[in-house]
Amino acid sequence: MTIKFILLVNKQGQTRLAKYTDEFLTVDERTMLEGEIVRKCLSRTERQCSIVQHRNYKVIYRRYASLFFLVGVDEEENELAIMEFIHCVVETMDRYFGNVCELDIMFHIEKAHYLLDEMLVNGTILDTNRSNILTPLQMLDKAQQSSS
Repeated sequence: MTIKFILLVNKQGQTRLAKYTDEFLTVDERTMLEGEIVRKCLSRTERQCSIVQHRNYKVIYRRYASLFFLVGVDEEENELAIMEFIHCVVETMDRYFGNVCELDIMFHIEKAHYLLDEMLVNGTILDTNRSNILTPLQMLDKAQQSSS
């Protein structure tokens, strides 16, 4: 399974988190790609399928409250597996942040990246066990609280 990018975008189309595993894209290409994909996905109605073909990517997305989670994969990837992965990411962030919202991502971007980095390595899903992912981050939080 090769995930090329993950985007967390609000309803206005502003990117709140972007993680790319496709190193062949320049910053300008990433910015242009993000704009195209966000416009395409956010303009769709709730009754339309949440899988979009764009360039050589298949983009699977889900909306949770005010955030859209968009994942770009190779064309031959399993859409249901990616939908399940998106749900796992949301559940993990919910457990850590307590009902994750856009502000949690904005004010704790490094922790959101950490959670994704624990789940995903070089575009491959490494771990989806929430306890394995959250324990090191919670231990770090405790260490920081005790030192301050």
